[in-house]
Amino acid sequence: MSKKIVTFGELMLRLAPERYYRFSQAGSYGATYGGGEANVAVSLANFGLKAAFISKMPEHEIGQIGINSLRKYGVDTSFIARGGDRVGIYFLEKGASQRPSKVIYDRAGSSISAASKEDFDWDKIFENVQWFHFTGITPALGDNVAEICLEACKRAKEKKITVSCDLNYRNKLWSKEKAGRIMEELCKYVNVCIANEEDAGDVFGIKAKHTDITAGKVSHEGYKEVAQELKTRFNFSKVAITLRSSISASDNRWAAMLYDGKEFFFSREYLMHIVDRVGGGDSFGAGLIYSSINDYPSQEAIEFAVAASCLKHSIEGDYNQVSVDEVKKLAGGNASGRVER
Repeated sequence: MSKKIVTFGELMLRLAPERYYRFSQAGSYGATYGGGEANVAVSLANFGLKAAFISKMPEHEIGQIGINSLRKYGVDTSFIARGGDRVGIYFLEKGASQRPSKVIYDRAGSSISAASKEDFDWDKIFENVQWFHFTGITPALGDNVAEICLEACKRAKEKKITVSCDLNYRNKLWSKEKAGRIMEELCKYVNVCIANEEDAGDVFGIKAKHTDITAGKVSHEGYKEVAQELKTRFNFSKVAITLRSSISASDNRWAAMLYDGKEFFFSREYLMHIVDRVGGGDSFGAGLIYSSINDYPSQEAIEFAVAASCLKHSIEGDYNQVSVDEVKKLAGGNASGRVER
């Protein structure tokens, strides 16, 4: 029986004006669900793997609908704790052209932010589990959640479960100083570190040389040094960094690098016209987990992860709605977007 992947974090209700309307224009809001670790679980389930999502959700209908949104894709929700009063909300105004997207959080007091260690039996949760994934968003929700996350990491390590972490720094949730202090402790238990082009600098002060994110200039050599320093500090087995060059809110160049402690592997670069970029990094993480579990060679692994994420940017909502076959076709060079008949 194949083992499963467990992810731990917050599932949120996303409220967004239709199309590219601004908040000031909105007469109604579309309601969907998403969250960093939940997005990873959905991607992995769509890839045919056994994936479970761990969180705490209220028992009322809004909480249940969120859980149902995961069950729809085959995600195991049986260990989600129930209780508390509210589901965290985020409002999304999608940007276009030179106008950036905006996110407003309304998540204070959510069920997961008020969770306790007693809500989660990690011995049971980690039965027959191969991989555990969390992001830097989860410990940012409160000191109590950071402690729960640390307990999960320690237990996973004891059970020889591979642990991955997407640094995913959010300045609206905590300061760089606090993020660095807490993530420093958590990363002692992490095997695979995932970051975007800014995370290592924001969290650990490790910045890429000859890179200007706002100008869209990304130095490959600079990120080699970032990956090496992360590896040296935490002894990660792998470091993956996504490399986004932002031409505008609508058009980005997208690639990534994987460092296995010996060699560096760079993916091909895609020019993407963006439909929805939320969840793009999560779909990359899921692609890397999938390719790692299936023992892809490093170059194939990073190509698969980047292709999965590239496709996500064309899909509305947080969840990535693609199959392994679709990702493999793009990773193999079929990027024309021609109609399939």
